[in-house]
Order: sequence, then C-alpha cells, then structure tokens
Amino acid sequence: MTEIELSADHARRLQLRAQGLLGAGFRRGAGGVPAMLEALGAVQLDTISVLARSHELVPYARLGAVGRETIETAYWGGGTGFEYWAHAASVLPISDWPHFEFRRRAFRERGWRWHQVPEGVCDQVRKRLKEDGPLTTKELGGAKAGADWWQWSDHKIAIEWLLDIGEVVCVRRVGWRRVYDLAERAVPSELLDRVPDDATCLTRLVGQAGRALGVATRADLADYYRVRADQVDAVVGETGLVPVRVQGWKNAAWADPDALNSPPRGRHATVLLSPFDSLVWDRARASRVFGFDHRLEAYVPKAKRIYGYFAMPLLSGGRILGRVDPAREGKTLIARQVSLEPWATKTPDRIETTLTALSTALWQAASWVGCDSVRVERINPPELASLLNLGDPS
Repeated sequence: MTEIELSADHARRLQLRAQGLLGAGFRRGAGGVPAMLEALGAVQLDTISVLARSHELVPYARLGAVGRETIETAYWGGGTGFEYWAHAASVLPISDWPHFEFRRRAFRERGWRWHQVPEGVCDQVRKRLKEDGPLTTKELGGAKAGADWWQWSDHKIAIEWLLDIGEVVCVRRVGWRRVYDLAERAVPSELLDRVPDDATCLTRLVGQAGRALGVATRADLADYYRVRADQVDAVVGETGLVPVRVQGWKNAAWADPDALNSPPRGRHATVLLSPFDSLVWDRARASRVFGFDHRLEAYVPKAKRIYGYFAMPLLSGGRILGRVDPAREGKTLIARQVSLEPWATKTPDRIETTLTALSTALWQAASWVGCDSVRVERINPPELASLLNLGDPS
C-alpha cells in the first residue's frame, strides 16, 4: 500500500473537523450533546469551575449556548453516558460500556487501585445500594477519614473500587457529588452482558481515538484513552485506520479513511476552549499540531503563574491565538489576563484579526454565562490595550 502524505496544515484541519470545530461539526441535525459525546468518545471531567465546569465548556465550544440541564441530561440522566477512567476521569458514551472491560478486568486482577480495599465493606455497600440506592458517599457512610485525598473512609474506598470494577456507576451529580447505583440497574442489559476480550476492547478504542482526532500518531492514539503504546501496536492494523505521513511530523501517523474522503472545509469556530478540551489536552500534540505550548497553571503557586489560574486557549480561524484567564464579578465577565501568541500580533492585519476574535469570544462566553459586560484587566503585549474594542457586538 502506498503511504498517503498529508501537509501539516491538512492534518491540523482534519483534527479540527473531527473534533467538531470546523464546518458544520455537531450542529448538523438534532444529535446535540449525545451525538457530540459519541463523536469525541470522551469528555474529561474536572472539579474546577470558573465560567463553567470543563464538561460544560466542551459542548459549548462545539454547539454554542447549550443549557446546563441539556448537558447534564445527556451525560447522566438520559441513558447516553457514563463516567469512567479514559484520558482521565471522563464522561463516555454508554455504547462504549463493554469496551472498557479490559480496564475493569485489569483492576480486578490487580485487586486495588489507589487504596487497599477493606474486607467486608464492599458487601455492606452492595447491600445498601440494593435496598436504598441510588446514594451518595455521604449517605453510604462518609467520604473521608481525614483531610487529604488518601485518607478516604472505608466506604469511600469501597464505592470507588466497585466503580472501578464496573459493579456500580455514577447515575448523576448533585453539587458535584457522585450519586451511585448498581450497574445492573443503570446499564442496559444488552451492554452489561457483553464481556469482550482485551483485543476487541482495544481495537474499538484505538479506532475511536483515530476517528476522534482525524489523524494521529501512535502516541496520540495511546494518550486518548491512556492505553500503552504496545497495545496500540497490537491492534492498530485491525482498526480500519490507514497509515499516513504528515509533513513536519517526526513519527508515522494513522488517519480515519472516511475523513480523507472529503477536504476539511467550512466555518472555523471562534471560541474559548476548556484547558481540558480533547483538542488540546495532550501537550505534545497541541505543540505539534498548533505550535501551542499548552499548560494548566491552576495547581502552580500564584506567584509562579505565567498565564493565570484557568487560562483558556483562544481558538479562531483554525489557530490558537493565545490564552484568556477568565473570572466573573456579578454580571461582568473579566479577563484577568490575555496572553497572545507573538505570531498572532506580528502585523497590523494580524493584530486586527486577533483582537476581533478575542472580543467575539469574550462576548459569546459572557452571553452564555449570563453576563452583560466584559472587561480586560491585562493584555500581553500591553501596547494592544489601546487597540482593543470591547463594544458589545450585538
């Protein structure tokens, strides 16, 4: 087979389209959030909430002003999603429940994940859920025996272990607390009864990673669901992905053949992305594809931060123009710090395009979260402050 060669620009646009950020994306038809979840394969969860939580920012970036209730129902209340370990803690399409059996099986064989499971407590938890569920950890007996994450209570260890091995699922979130129920009640029986072998699971997930990215290296494919590189090697030939060579990429890659059948064209999204968005969650991939050094500084001491607590990549025209560290004060959306990429402010034309995109993205986000004014406190380079027009575009 002759290896297909792609330009770096073509590969970038393939990823944008596959991720729903170029062209009609997931706006076409009535699929909404469930269709987006199926296409992406995973939406990462995180506790941080600034404008919104990350799992809400992901559909916002692709579908526009989606209501919180619509998002929550799609993920937890509509029978279309479940929580499990993928790239990180993620919401996954319920159709992929059987394909994470390889990970549940590995946990069962190991016998523990972060904590040794206390003897007898799992039986207590199973009994409570069967009789009284769905329940939160607090209702089951409390979450912590101390102040730190590793000081979980016995009941917390037990319920998380039962989630790891697939006996319970999170059926909804209340105040960001998981509400647990038995998988036999929450997962459709036709999915619960399927127990594929590891090769079947990995073939499905590696193939899905390739389709969700459009074009990807072995490392990209491994990172998407956090599988090993050797596991990718073992199954990639069965996924339907085709080998390609991308100009400027050091390593070989694979592409979704359906994505190669039509040129990636259409309207580019202008939007602030969650730092946990699947377009950029892999730092090496973001650097290779977008020339963007993506870092989250929420866990960096304040004095050592360069870009801010929750710096959100600014996507426009298929490029990442910089970062915005947002906050809210009453009905005002504030950009504590805007940090623009040097290339995006190199010429007067680029400056105008970049500042217009910034204003558009800020006002769109403000409208979505119920703010009626926008303020930028600091911008880098600082000489652009006098050129920034934040007049309401509506």
